[in-house]
Amino acid sequence: MTKRIFNAILAVTLTSLAVCMGFFIAILLPYFENQLTTELVTELNYLSQGVSVQGMDFLTSTDPGQNRITLIAADGNVLFDSDADVSTLENHSDRIEFQQALQGKLGESSRYSSSLQEKTLYRATLLPDGNVLRIACTQYSGIGLFFLLIYPILVILIFGAILSAIIAYRVSIRLTRPLNEIDLEHPQISEEYEELEPLLRRLNHQNRQIKAQLMELGQQQERFSSITENMKEGFLVLDQDGKVLSHNTSAGQLLHADAPLTDRYMTQSPIPELNNAIQDALEGHHNEALIPLYGKMCQLFANPVYQQDTLAGTVIVLLDVTEKQERETLRREFSANVSHELKTPLTSISGIAEIMKSGLVDAQDVPHFASKIYDESQRLIHLVGDIIKLSQLDENSIPYTAIPVDLTLLAKNTAVILETAAAKQQVTLTVSGEPVVITGVQPVLEELLFNLCDNAIKYNRIGGSVWVTIKHSPSGPVLEVKDNGIGIPPEDHDRVFERFYRVDKSHSKEIGGTGLGLSIVKHSAAYHHARIELESTPGKGTCIRLIFPPSCIVKE
Repeated sequence: MTKRIFNAILAVTLTSLAVCMGFFIAILLPYFENQLTTELVTELNYLSQGVSVQGMDFLTSTDPGQNRITLIAADGNVLFDSDADVSTLENHSDRIEFQQALQGKLGESSRYSSSLQEKTLYRATLLPDGNVLRIACTQYSGIGLFFLLIYPILVILIFGAILSAIIAYRVSIRLTRPLNEIDLEHPQISEEYEELEPLLRRLNHQNRQIKAQLMELGQQQERFSSITENMKEGFLVLDQDGKVLSHNTSAGQLLHADAPLTDRYMTQSPIPELNNAIQDALEGHHNEALIPLYGKMCQLFANPVYQQDTLAGTVIVLLDVTEKQERETLRREFSANVSHELKTPLTSISGIAEIMKSGLVDAQDVPHFASKIYDESQRLIHLVGDIIKLSQLDENSIPYTAIPVDLTLLAKNTAVILETAAAKQQVTLTVSGEPVVITGVQPVLEELLFNLCDNAIKYNRIGGSVWVTIKHSPSGPVLEVKDNGIGIPPEDHDRVFERFYRVDKSHSKEIGGTGLGLSIVKHSAAYHHARIELESTPGKGTCIRLIFPPSCIVKE
């Protein structure tokens, strides 16, 4: 604003100075011409009197100065000229001033030379002898006078420009200082400019409105950020070109971003499925897709955003459904396995019963077939019981209360229960360790110990050994079941705790069991917040170690 005021004042001042100088020259030129005309008439009268008395000798003896004196006969021939040879001059009978003088008037005329930028004034009078005396004087025209005075004019203009610049600068600073000193955050009424009072009141009112709106926007932004940052789902807002405008932390984690995603183009990600889904949304289509994302499965929801029928961008929501997909896969596998495991004994029972019903069984074979039915039914009962236990552990609906449990005593009781099974397999079962009392659900811990020891006996070699050790460690109470049996191949270590998974499927019927033992162990350990460690080498044996958290120790 200061610059504009300065330029305006300077322009007005310089323009005024130039116009004034133009008016000055325009007024001065006619004034000089009038003065010169008066002088010419005076000198003409003086010369005419001298010529009348002394004749042409008076003209030759007189110094005309800058004026030109010409004596013209009545027929127009030049008799005398102070500046030129009369023999070279043409007849002047056609000159206006000469004709006017012959009529007894004061002859007046002027002629302009465009090449010399000069104007010549002529005055003539009739002498008593009938001749005409003429006097002429040359003066500069307006343009000629301007060029004659150009140096002083430039000096005046430069001086005026400098003076105008100084004055314009000081005036512009003085005018704008009160405006620049206005506090826009807290505008007060200006004493110097009363005209600004409505503007300042309006500014003050708008400041209050803006502060209130900013506060409200800040609160909304804070609420929005709080909601999106606490979402487990990834949330992204893209513009119409696919560039990220906003995102939450979960989105960065799901997309494995090592830097903020803002200003990145999501249509250029290394995942084709993600690019296609986003591109489809940017074309204005709602999109839902299940896409693989860095080892996880994510459900993508993409919705286009419109502003007045114009596509403004897209909102992307990424939901990690890896666990859900895994559970669904496990559910399908579990359903298939349960159906298979139930079908086998039921088929056996149904077949034996059908044979007995048809009367094809001899009386002495009835006990054998009854024994078969009993064994298969017991297998069904155990299978259903294990499924119920797993279901209770999954849903944390164990119908028991946690109490202090001595793991060493529990292990010894389990060893007593499995004495017969161990003797049948010719396996030695040994329990050792210090008393370790934890808070836990005793039936669940009993089932856990039973399954670990039972598996160690079943998958052992003739004459093998099983060692059960209970002890304290810096990490917490430790329950370890170790054997020197057949071992587990490394490729099966991650799957042995799955439901119905068997390492050696060809001998599963000979070994027996439901295939849910280690799965129950896994869920029982998770129920007690224990960590499972598995060490196994084929042909050398297996060690399964459960480490309970220190918080479960019962202090005496």
